[in-house]
Amino acid sequence: MLNVVIFGAPGSGKGTQSELIINKYGLFHISTGDVLRAEMKNGTELGKTAEGYISKGQLVPDELIIDMLAKVLDSNEETKKGVIFDGFPRTIPQAKALKKMLADRVTEVSAVVGLEVEEPELIDRLLKRGQVSGRSDDNLETIKSRLEVYHNQTTPLKDYYIEEKKYNAIHGMGSVEEIFARIEKTIDNL
Repeated sequence: MLNVVIFGAPGSGKGTQSELIINKYGLFHISTGDVLRAEMKNGTELGKTAEGYISKGQLVPDELIIDMLAKVLDSNEETKKGVIFDGFPRTIPQAKALKKMLADRVTEVSAVVGLEVEEPELIDRLLKRGQVSGRSDDNLETIKSRLEVYHNQTTPLKDYYIEEKKYNAIHGMGSVEEIFARIEKTIDNL
């Protein structure tokens, strides 16, 4: 079972690279961002609660995310081959909860793919994405808040996964194909 965590700042290309990984390796995609946006669009209680945090550029509380992921893992047969976690974990407590959740299912994180992109490029990518997609959270003020939250709360995950010997730094600049070739090399060598 191949379980991959795709890691990186907002705008680093996690969603784009996740799709390529899914197509090549047949993994089940769990994007917490996509799931949360769907919940918000459908007006569920989770969606309403999550929207309050996301609109301010803050992270959704761990308990909401963990409960949601456990439900997704247990209710989709496709997860048995492997999963790519896109946007989760974002904190060390979430990483520990994920490790426990997977151990309870007799598996583990196989690798963390860390897309490393310089901040000016991240801001540029997110502003362009906002113009194309109309996503309300892709404006300069919210982007800066999201990057600050990322640096303060999520960056320690890199050190956590380095200690776990799971972290694989991937240079996230260049064409989509060039970046994916770096990811393939990492996954194929697991």
